[in-house]
Amino acid sequence: MPTHNAVNVMKLLLVEDNEELAHWLAKILEDDGFVLDRVSDGDAADRFLRTTRYDVVLLDLNLPNLSGKGVLRRLRERGDDTPVLILTASGSVDEKVICLSAGADDYVVKPFDARELVARVKVLVRRQLPSRSNSTRCGDLSYDIDRRQFSVAGDMLSLTPREHAVLETLILKAKKTVSKPMLADSLGSSTTHTSEDAIEIYVSRLRKKLEKSTATIITLRGLGYLLQASSDDE
Repeated sequence: MPTHNAVNVMKLLLVEDNEELAHWLAKILEDDGFVLDRVSDGDAADRFLRTTRYDVVLLDLNLPNLSGKGVLRRLRERGDDTPVLILTASGSVDEKVICLSAGADDYVVKPFDARELVARVKVLVRRQLPSRSNSTRCGDLSYDIDRRQFSVAGDMLSLTPREHAVLETLILKAKKTVSKPMLADSLGSSTTHTSEDAIEIYVSRLRKKLEKSTATIITLRGLGYLLQASSDDE
């Protein structure tokens, strides 16, 4: 699940090349309390998604430079499972099937009702929220979300603030790939300020602190990292 930028604040990326439509959508979403970044072409969307975490991406298909399908394909190839809501003028069943098969989470056809769009975005956000238990675990590694405390087999785990941010991102997306740019964003900075070497150092430190845990940080070369319990390999 994405680590939200502030309590009850949902950050969206709107990718739409029609300026009039983008302005209308931005106003609707911002009036409903969303924080929004806007871009108008596929290349820009791809750059933003490599360095910034979003709760939902609203993605038009017909974009300059790089198509919406291309943006979606690159996102999923990086192991990023950020929810994507497709915005398109095509209502054909074939088009919907292609987009959903490529990794889109939902699909709306233009023109659409503003209330429906907002409702669909909120549904996608809710799917990413932690369970109501307010704790999550991977093997014997447990994370109390309310207290923001980690423990291994019941013993408190001592972490620096940056180690905590990295491990929090990994455990909230346990068994899913987390890229280095996503980890950099969890530290409150882009990869231009947090180098890949720095991320590797934090991961190395965390591995040492998790030596006695059944939770393991796996390196997926060229993709990022994955947190899983050793029993998951069996």
